[in-house]
Amino acid sequence: MAVKHWIKRKIIFFYNKIVKEKAPAEYIARGWAIGMFAGCFIPLGLQLLVSIPLSFLMKGSKIGAIFGTLLTNHVTIFIIYPVQCYVGNLIIGGKLSYANVDLAMKDVIKNQDFATLFSLGGDLVLSFFIGGALLTAIMTPITYFGVMTMVEKYRKMREARKAARRPSLKKEDCKNHPGDGGRQ
Repeated sequence: MAVKHWIKRKIIFFYNKIVKEKAPAEYIARGWAIGMFAGCFIPLGLQLLVSIPLSFLMKGSKIGAIFGTLLTNHVTIFIIYPVQCYVGNLIIGGKLSYANVDLAMKDVIKNQDFATLFSLGGDLVLSFFIGGALLTAIMTPITYFGVMTMVEKYRKMREARKAARRPSLKKEDCKNHPGDGGRQ
């Protein structure tokens, strides 16, 4: 039950980060898409070094560029990276098994250094980037359009709520309005 509550809080946190940012919807969506691109394609540890400068270059939300990278984190990489490498290896026609990829990626994650990464061999590193390119091609447009839709819906909902709270000026309301002396 505690995990479910934690996940719900995180979803609400990210939702609020997205929809309450004071910027045009396209700007916000572009930043989150940049972050997703870096999160899918760039190895953990280098993602912010890529996403933040890209957000300046492409005029996207810096907040989105930072938080968008969190698709891959210290929890999800144990699932995403092995699958990404395995799929990438299938695309290039490699002969690595999922078990080999999983074990190699766990070594990289455990040691967290480039020496371990480059000791994996060219096929696995190439598989990582090919699989990452596929994941990027799927997730980046979904993120862009999803965030833009979310922001626009939130803003329309907020405007509708504001409009509903505003007093409407009908003829009956004008008769009883104290400032006009009851004239119509």
